[in-house]
Amino acid sequence: MDMSQYLDVFLEESSENLQTLNQNILELEKDPENKDIINSIFRVAHTLKGMAGSMGFTDIAELTHKMENVLDKFRNDILKVDSNIINVLFKCLDTLEIMIDNIRDGNDEKISIDNLIKELENVGESKKEQKDEKSNIDFTLNIYDENIIKQAKEKNYNVYTAEIILTDDCLLKSARSFLVYKTIEDLGEIIKTVPSVDDLEQENFQDRFYIMFLTQKNADEVKDLILNISEIKEVNINSIAESSKSINNLETKKQSDNQLESNNIDVDINKKQENTKAKITKEEEKNKKAHQSVRVDLERLDKFMNLVGELVIHRTRLEQISTNYRLGELHETLEQVGRITSDLQDLVMKVRMLPIERVFNRFPRMIRDLSQELGKDIDLIIKGEDTELDRTVIDEIGEPLVHLIRNAADHGIEKTEERIKLGKPAKGTIKLIAYQEGNKAVIKIEDDGKGLDLEKIKRKAESIGISTEGMSENDIKNLIFMQGFSTSEKVTDISGRGVGMDVVKTKISNLGGTVEVVSEKGKGTAFIIRLPLTLSIIQALLVKVSDETFAISLGFIDRVININVNEIKLTNNKEVILYRDKIIPIIRLSEKLNLKSVESNNKYIVIVKTGEKTVGLLVDELLGQQEIVIKPVGKLLQNLKEYVGATILGDGLVTLILDVAAIV
Repeated sequence: MDMSQYLDVFLEESSENLQTLNQNILELEKDPENKDIINSIFRVAHTLKGMAGSMGFTDIAELTHKMENVLDKFRNDILKVDSNIINVLFKCLDTLEIMIDNIRDGNDEKISIDNLIKELENVGESKKEQKDEKSNIDFTLNIYDENIIKQAKEKNYNVYTAEIILTDDCLLKSARSFLVYKTIEDLGEIIKTVPSVDDLEQENFQDRFYIMFLTQKNADEVKDLILNISEIKEVNINSIAESSKSINNLETKKQSDNQLESNNIDVDINKKQENTKAKITKEEEKNKKAHQSVRVDLERLDKFMNLVGELVIHRTRLEQISTNYRLGELHETLEQVGRITSDLQDLVMKVRMLPIERVFNRFPRMIRDLSQELGKDIDLIIKGEDTELDRTVIDEIGEPLVHLIRNAADHGIEKTEERIKLGKPAKGTIKLIAYQEGNKAVIKIEDDGKGLDLEKIKRKAESIGISTEGMSENDIKNLIFMQGFSTSEKVTDISGRGVGMDVVKTKISNLGGTVEVVSEKGKGTAFIIRLPLTLSIIQALLVKVSDETFAISLGFIDRVININVNEIKLTNNKEVILYRDKIIPIIRLSEKLNLKSVESNNKYIVIVKTGEKTVGLLVDELLGQQEIVIKPVGKLLQNLKEYVGATILGDGLVTLILDVAAIV
């Protein structure tokens, strides 16, 4: 069978399962006695193993199988959870992630798992584990079971228990247990299993299971049939001499071969059928719910978005034609088309939106590892993980957040001893907060560490030839975003190479967002990121500069004012205006974009905000507000930082969209 058609599903579900395992193992470390968490981890590991086995990725299946063995010891109280075992499990997850990434990238590199498997096998060897498991087996029988056994003995029928031991490398234990169950069921009637049938189906057992059954066959015949099944290491058949409410010690005794009338076990069969029907009904309900959502290929979503974008462009074009030619009937129809298009646009926007939780989920594990590496006690608090962003933004925002959180742990949070001396709590805190603010999503990374040392930043700036004279505190703080700028005195694996913060600024700017830093020495630092909720269709103000038309996203605009150019003043060789008792710097877009200036006293100032900065953009005319579709610019213009993209207006004119953050 060609399994390539299922590869994308396998890769996506495996990544989700690995993320779930990371989260659950972190929770287990905090709450080692919680059996629900252990069972949840076991189920996810089992799912990952089964998927890998069915796809033919035997290394992944083998590693998860060995992890299951350790988890099973947790469930059966053979092992106690400790940090050493947790570290081994995390190493397994990291290796599994590399293996899955290699499959995704088409990389055939072989990842050795031998050392990890040895660590897993050596984990927690205990006397309790070495006990004879048979002495712990407890077949607790109800009255109905007692009657069945009694009737069987009256008819000289064999009542057996079978201990089935699987091979150490058995990957699909549930499949083997099913084959054994089916084989025995064909020989007679099964009374009990240890563990239960549900646990056998879910592989909630280690390397062996037990079945109590009635049969016409003798023990050797049953044993031979079971041993014919692959991956069965050993079979021990024991006969029941007497029935009792709880049968603990199993003695071997042969029974004679006589036929048992089938009507004695008809009730049991009917009972089974009723249970099976009930189970099927539950499964149908479960499947019905599961099918209420479907997975959609991301490329299809992108194409869907592009088609909606084209529809918006042509709708705008038709509206322009209707206005120009004063076609009343067309105008009425277009109003209806406009409403439908807007609804369709809102729908596709929502389909593309994903909770930022997908990004935030990776950070608890990262903070745990950084805490151990840095020798610091750090607590990560996450809020607002259900805030939704466009999929494109979600895909790109992860890297900047990694840099900021690593810097907060390394540069921000002090060592425990230092915090105690300063009268701070021994445990440092990093907060990761997300929320929606208008048409922007805000992400805050806050720490209660030492804060930015402005004097240290100034000394570093002076040492590389940057004069800080006349700079405001905010300007000095923003120097940390310069390429190659680092105040670290030594280079570590975590930071100090002068890369990272410039990457953060560039990445966020490319997403049409802004980043600002707020810090107080000795109290802590906060980085505030503002991002557009979507990067595809936006509301924009169209302006004219010289003879050119440009679009400015409304997300940046605070207000627009009409001004006489004589009101513009000069201070410190910079143009400013006084507006509502505030001094606002002015940028002449004609000069910034190298366009011919239009001689006119009557101009407009578009006041924009990016982070803490408020700036006025001087333009010649306002052309109105319009919904526009962002299209990427061609190769010739892609290196021009002043533009975030282009759009097509209703009259067919291609218009550039200004990157306000880059201009300011």
